[in-house]
Amino acid sequence: MKLLKRTLALLLLIIGVIVYLNYNKLNIIAGYAAKNMASSVFVADRSVESIAQNDNNVPVIKLANTTINNETKLASSSVYGFMEREALYREGLGAVLINDEYNPNKFTLKPNRNRPLDTISYPYGQAKPKDTVFPELDMDQLNKAIAVAFGNPEVQKTRTALVLYKGHLVAEKYIDGFTKDTPILGWSMTKSVLATCFGILEGQGKLGMDWPAPIAEWQGDDRKDITLNHLLRMQSGLEWEEDYTKISDATKMLYLDSDMTLAQKNKNAIAKPTEVWNYSSGTTNLLSGILRQQFRTHQEYLDFPYSDLIDKIGMYSMVLEADMEGNYVASSYAFANTRDWARFGQLHLDKGNWNGEQLFDERWIDYITKPTQGSDGTYGAHFWLNAQGRFPDVPKDLFSCNGYQGQYVFVIPSKDLVVVRTGLAKEPDFDINGFLSEVVKSVQ
Repeated sequence: MKLLKRTLALLLLIIGVIVYLNYNKLNIIAGYAAKNMASSVFVADRSVESIAQNDNNVPVIKLANTTINNETKLASSSVYGFMEREALYREGLGAVLINDEYNPNKFTLKPNRNRPLDTISYPYGQAKPKDTVFPELDMDQLNKAIAVAFGNPEVQKTRTALVLYKGHLVAEKYIDGFTKDTPILGWSMTKSVLATCFGILEGQGKLGMDWPAPIAEWQGDDRKDITLNHLLRMQSGLEWEEDYTKISDATKMLYLDSDMTLAQKNKNAIAKPTEVWNYSSGTTNLLSGILRQQFRTHQEYLDFPYSDLIDKIGMYSMVLEADMEGNYVASSYAFANTRDWARFGQLHLDKGNWNGEQLFDERWIDYITKPTQGSDGTYGAHFWLNAQGRFPDVPKDLFSCNGYQGQYVFVIPSKDLVVVRTGLAKEPDFDINGFLSEVVKSVQ
């Protein structure tokens, strides 16, 4: 009996040590599973079974067991019974990971939405797309291109694909379980939405890209020289580790922090602005906090992306999710259906003009597509570029919004094309150059 007790005690001790040493890792695993489940169920209106079998069925994350409470709109997840995490759906703000400090009465605000109906054909309005024939558009080739995107479903894992040509819907396809109305998590495509908010404010004369970042804590050291431009170009010189395969600055921010605007703000400078280019989700969430500073009230901040951009161009399916402190998680958490993601691309193809209204200065496109020093021509200002021919068979004027697991909105001005692809696989499993080159060939 004594031996049994000692064995059990030793076993418990070993388990305790394992949990202690892997505390943050288990925390992040359970956090990811709970947050992704809550958002996919309550924002995207998908089934628990589909999410468990696909979205959360990836290495490490699949170790978590997740349940849903439809009445309280709460997702709970744990890893072998350890480190339970909860994610709560809030109307208008999406799902958020909560902790013991969460106070449901602290923030009761939600963004005001304006969704007027109209008779304008998609993508510029809510009416059905027009059936238009373009003599220079080879539809057989375009259909072949779409087939390429779905050709190997076990590897490519494409979910949706859509093509706009000259502002007309010319091709779209969805796998079973997804439709034109299914909201898709854009992950880092959200960064480009945040950048466009700054472009709109600049066009309204309310800020300039050469403005110093309004961070009081930076004014006594070298960080005082960091401008909005440096932040939008990911060349602030601030320390940051963007690695989703381990515990990093990025994963700790997304799955442990209550206020995600602080993670990058509190980092030290490791170089002077412009000396290095370092992709950072923390920088985008810092910018979300700076965006909030531009408004007198929290409500005005919550409303602005919708009133001046999202609802303005009819992206009615889009939901920007917020952290526990009510800041938009602009690095990662915007949902929208495929057609609405395409609207966003069309706005940029049209240089900010939407049905005759200029939402941002057309020179903003020149700004966001100017290659950033140190990025090898792959990055502008919160948009990705093909300036140095990363995709050799695609025009070099291509620019895009890119998101984790292969979410893309491609804009190709020289071909009058907007191409959207969403799924669960990125390069090399999904061949971007091969897919886009086939699309481009359709335009004679």
